[in-house]
Amino acid sequence: MRPGLIWGLDFTASGSLAVEACDAPQPGGLRWLHLNLADHGTRSWIENAALPMDVRELLLSADTHQRALVDGETVGCVLHDFERDFDVADTARIGALRIALTPTLIVTTRSHPIRSADIVRQRLERIPMLAGPAAALDLLVGAITENVSGISRTLSDDVRIAEDALLDGHHPPTTRDLIGIRRRVAQLHRLLGGMREVFHRLEEDEELPEALLATVEKLVQRLQSLDGDIVAVQGQLRLLREELDIQAAQRTNQNLYILSIMTALMLPATLVTGIFGMNTGGMPLASSMGTAGATVLALGAAVATYLLLRWLGFMRR
Repeated sequence: MRPGLIWGLDFTASGSLAVEACDAPQPGGLRWLHLNLADHGTRSWIENAALPMDVRELLLSADTHQRALVDGETVGCVLHDFERDFDVADTARIGALRIALTPTLIVTTRSHPIRSADIVRQRLERIPMLAGPAAALDLLVGAITENVSGISRTLSDDVRIAEDALLDGHHPPTTRDLIGIRRRVAQLHRLLGGMREVFHRLEEDEELPEALLATVEKLVQRLQSLDGDIVAVQGQLRLLREELDIQAAQRTNQNLYILSIMTALMLPATLVTGIFGMNTGGMPLASSMGTAGATVLALGAAVATYLLLRWLGFMRR
């Protein structure tokens, strides 16, 4: 059963050559195979590939948790990236990219289309030679961070536009409008945080091949810097949400204040109308002008209440 080869390249002294079959003779010193893990032939090929058992299990495992392991000169990783659809380059779905790095063979697998694989393929077409597994790892993580960085810039622009709308007072955003941005920023933070931990553990692994150490150290710094940008967007979003909450609380307090003042002004008038509404004898102002007199008395009571509240300092200017 033939494996599900999406694309493959052999890197030779004269340039890169397309791989027609995974088991074809290798003309150069380095081969890169990108395989579809949903294909049963891929799983069968990996089970019999010349890779350490732990790495083969990592490539075939159903666990999508980000992690890495070192077995001799072979390094295996599971990294997260955003999946893509045929008509959408970036989606909100996170998929797993599984990687095996040896001195002569690079194997990457995925179950669903991954955005970083497209970026890597385009970059490989523009470079004549790939130096080795360290360069491949740098290229892969660079593709993931480029995608994440683009999403981060878009989210930062969305937050800035929302801040401008809030300051201008024209169609200010609501907390509901910011939920989507908050969810995507948190998703990016978790993705980068997990990836940074993976490479940090690799950096501290004494069995890590010397050829990969410098690249892993550089990737840790790059991921930390990018995660710092995501945290900054989170901070901006948090301040914006707090400002929106403060304004909503101020509007509520203002409405309650107006309602309280109206209640206080109408309370004496209500008392007057209640007294004159009692069916008892000897009611004052029981004449033809009694209704007008009672109305004047009610309004006078409201005015007196207003002046008293203002004198006591309850009326805001």
